[in-house]
Amino acid sequence: MSRVKPAPIPMRTVGPVLITGNTIDNEKVLIPLATYETPLWPSVGRGALISRLSGGIKVTVVDERMTRSILLEATDAGAALKAGNELKQRLSELNEVVSQSSRFAKLININYQIAGNLLYLRLEFTTGDASGHNMVTNAADKLFPWILENYSDLKYCSISGNYCSDKKATAVNGILGRGKNVVTEILIPREVCEKRLHTTPEKIVDLNIKKNLIGTIMAGGLRSANAHYANMLLAFYLATGQDAANIVEGSQGVTHAEVRGGDLYFSCTLPNLIVGSVGNGKGLDFVDENLQLIGCREAREPGENGRRLAAICAANVLCGELSLMAAQTNPGELMATHLKLERKS
Repeated sequence: MSRVKPAPIPMRTVGPVLITGNTIDNEKVLIPLATYETPLWPSVGRGALISRLSGGIKVTVVDERMTRSILLEATDAGAALKAGNELKQRLSELNEVVSQSSRFAKLININYQIAGNLLYLRLEFTTGDASGHNMVTNAADKLFPWILENYSDLKYCSISGNYCSDKKATAVNGILGRGKNVVTEILIPREVCEKRLHTTPEKIVDLNIKKNLIGTIMAGGLRSANAHYANMLLAFYLATGQDAANIVEGSQGVTHAEVRGGDLYFSCTLPNLIVGSVGNGKGLDFVDENLQLIGCREAREPGENGRRLAAICAANVLCGELSLMAAQTNPGELMATHLKLERKS
């Protein structure tokens, strides 16, 4: 095996972004972004400026859970149904097993699907400040022997049955939850919208309907209606040591816009935001520095740094989404910016 080599990616901090909500209270936060798409920095920076001129971005962390779906084979569908129903009622017993694998993992719910004699168990956990991929898989690995010992009609098929659903664009994550479910909102005065974004609330609302909503339907999008969440997610994930492949489900989200009393209400909902402030990749020097920069290395109750990280990540998404939507209301603006920043003279 060849030795590990660093892969340098250009990185800058942008902002600060003014954030408020149920995780961060009226705080200005600089955001580190690692990307080859250099126009992203000034674009998110423009959104950050709008946040400071508009009273901040309100961020609400709605829910959090990490999932692993294990796959069992039953003698028949009746045995699968019986086991699924009974297991949902035995959380306390199952958590005794889970506690042997981690101090922080806690099983909070079980969902299941049956196909023929196949039982897909979707185990849902809270995982403290970690994103929890390995934590929930380890917990599931410990649960398997217990389940097989207590249910003789079942046998092992796979530690992952794809009903999780990890790093794939599916409907189940948005419906049942995987990672952090985060909603961001901002109310932008008309004057700020016209002067700083060079557009109007009406134009952004109209474009959001015709591009993000109708356009995504025409493309066959899956639980998604946004312009480019993936850009901001990837840059933030790389800068903070996240599993970058999770932008697949993370970029499934909905942009919503309304005109309110002449001003612009703008919102980004990210139901599958998978981030963690501890775990694999967080020990790298630049990652540690960035997590300290955004205040996610403080001594807090378990889970609070993870929720803070998710709130900052989601605010970053809104900043970039807002700026791009504004640019696309004006013919030529988007390409002119890319040519200016990415083409050599």
